[in-house]
Amino acid sequence: MARFYGLVRGKARTVATRLGNEKLGLSVRAQGWNVGVFVDCRVDEQTGKDIIYVYKTGGTNNPKLGDIIAIIEEE
Repeated sequence: MARFYGLVRGKARTVATRLGNEKLGLSVRAQGWNVGVFVDCRVDEQTGKDIIYVYKTGGTNNPKLGDIIAIIEEE
């Protein structure tokens, strides 16, 4: 069963979806030429709760991970 669910919509007429589980999580990149984000959905090993990390990137011109801009935790 999927713990995480991702959806992407763009130029194509169809919407693409992906599922993530407790072991693999779900990772997403959304970026322009010079700015973007990397989102990593995981299960916290200590608490067993969902945790999502959002990182800033330099887009397709500089895709390395930058600073964490948000950490979202399940309550």
